Amino acid sequence: MSSPDALPPLRAVMLEHGLDPKRGLGQNFLLDLNLTARIARQAHPLAGTTIVEIGPGPGGLTRALLAEGADRVIAIEKDVRCLPALKAIADHYPGRLEIIEADALTIDLAALTDAGPLKIVANLPYNVGTQLLLNWIATTHWPPMWSSLTLMFQREVAERIVAAPGSDPYGRLGVLAGWRTRARILFDVSREAFTPPPKVISSVVQLLPITDPEPASLDALERVTAAAFGQRRKMLRQSLKPLGGEALLEAAGIDPRRRAETLTVSEFVRLANHVRSA
Repeated sequence: MSSPDALPPLRAVMLEHGLDPKRGLGQNFLLDLNLTARIARQAHPLAGTTIVEIGPGPGGLTRALLAEGADRVIAIEKDVRCLPALKAIADHYPGRLEIIEADALTIDLAALTDAGPLKIVANLPYNVGTQLLLNWIATTHWPPMWSSLTLMFQREVAERIVAAPGSDPYGRLGVLAGWRTRARILFDVSREAFTPPPKVISSVVQLLPITDPEPASLDALERVTAAAFGQRRKMLRQSLKPLGGEALLEAAGIDPRRRAETLTVSEFVRLANHVRSA
């Protein structure tokens, strides 16, 4: 496939720099530039916004974001082998790509820019994707520093993020995401689109922050969901016993015979708001 930006094909870049994907880093590289362009377009408008990309690898999505009009991209990459390939992209787009060698789990995104909200666009490493998402939505300060998240996950994780009450994938992740964001699956990506092909289908998910989510203590909500879904097959009067059990449920006006997967996000918020007083 010819490269729309006149840079070398991604397979040639990988060969030149010895970029064999590492399982330990959760690396599955996207080499289809039509697909990376499609992902980048989901985050439009890109102009006038700082885009943060996590784990760019050889830079396929990085190139797409720049080619689609991003004024500035900050690429956070832990694998030092990828830095020369990213440097070549930075040279091709002078002043528009900043490369940070770091573990994204340790980065304070708010400290990266003072130019307004960020957009995060990434084919996340599978081994840290869920934790990164939790870091971004379970943050003390809300609204967050990002205005949208456009992220690749394993399909199973994507389904948990957007899950509705009563569905099998519904759990802690769905409650937290549903409390603070509007999340939707945009499209699926086949195994064959990656090098190496993962064992599962992937999905691109977009999350937009809710400016004024229902008031609740983040700590209390995390405690309630951890207890409720930690024993999800038990009635809430049993699973929530460490937090007050039936007294907590009575205070929140929730039938103690119900199970965690039947509660709406609003009902979990109501429980969290009664934890301390129960």
